[in-house]
Amino acid sequence: MPRPRTRFLRAQLRDASVLFQEFRWSLLLFALIVFGGGLLLHLFYTYPESGQHPEFGRALYAAFSMIFFEIQLPYPQQTALQALYFLIPILGLAVAADGVLRFSGALLSKQARGQKWIIAMASTYKNHIIVCGIGKVGYRVILELQKFGREVVAIEINPEGRFVEKVNRLGVPLIIANARRSENIRKAGVERAQAIIPCTDNELTNLDIALDAREINPGINVVMRMFDSDLARRIEKGFGIHTAFSTSALSAPIFASAAMGLNVRHSFYVGEDLLHLGEVVIQPAAALVDWNVAHLEGELNLSVISYETDGSPCFHPDDSQPLEAGSRILVLASLETLRKLHTLNTPEDGLR
Repeated sequence: MPRPRTRFLRAQLRDASVLFQEFRWSLLLFALIVFGGGLLLHLFYTYPESGQHPEFGRALYAAFSMIFFEIQLPYPQQTALQALYFLIPILGLAVAADGVLRFSGALLSKQARGQKWIIAMASTYKNHIIVCGIGKVGYRVILELQKFGREVVAIEINPEGRFVEKVNRLGVPLIIANARRSENIRKAGVERAQAIIPCTDNELTNLDIALDAREINPGINVVMRMFDSDLARRIEKGFGIHTAFSTSALSAPIFASAAMGLNVRHSFYVGEDLLHLGEVVIQPAAALVDWNVAHLEGELNLSVISYETDGSPCFHPDDSQPLEAGSRILVLASLETLRKLHTLNTPEDGLR
């Protein structure tokens, strides 16, 4: 990961390059006035005393000084050169005011240039992750990525979005633009990015962004927010997108499990299988009491992730660990298996 000073210097150089492209005609015209005026003075100006021509370097400096109303060479006798003494200051000062001064002022004022400076910063990122859509989901994704020390560039279409200021405070380059336009994800460095996460509220927008990113960078990882589970599966198979999460598919089992009295903490897909992390407190007089971990895993085809008693959790407990009343276990299982586990943990319905 580049050091902050190194990144800042690279962004400065990139920003200066962008500024030069913007003001190149003004700068070139300014240089032409100075160089052309200096060449004319070198060829046609003669000193009154000696009749000799000034050296080119002195003539060039005289033309440059003339723009700022400093006279290095005495007023000439030639009529054409007299006109030059009026034209060079007028033209040169106008171009300088319009171009050179704007260039230096914009270079020093990053806040005034806003998005252009952010894009310059984004251009220094490599192997980063692009998050498109800074709503509640996008903001939380950024927070999680930063916990793992990953560099993030964000894109959001609404400059007044709820989480825009919060993302700015995180120090994440935030480009205000429509991520559906390929030039905007290019500004975020999609060619150099490791992954892109389209997580707007519109699944067609997410798909459009994902396909553009894959076209620009075929090797990029795509993690896409989807709402329709059938569409998510077809996209994952048909377009080669690594992971397409369906929000409704993940949340629906949690709602259903809560209605059935099951305590599901998290849900996620493994291939096409939806698995759940469920929490169970062993009830007194339930059928599960005095079973051990190996018996439970063998009978119900689940995995015990954690066993906790007296507030001390033990991850990946031994197979021989007995299930004591009042102990708390975390298991990884399907929803149907969790339902069977709930039945065995209910004293009046359990079977010994």
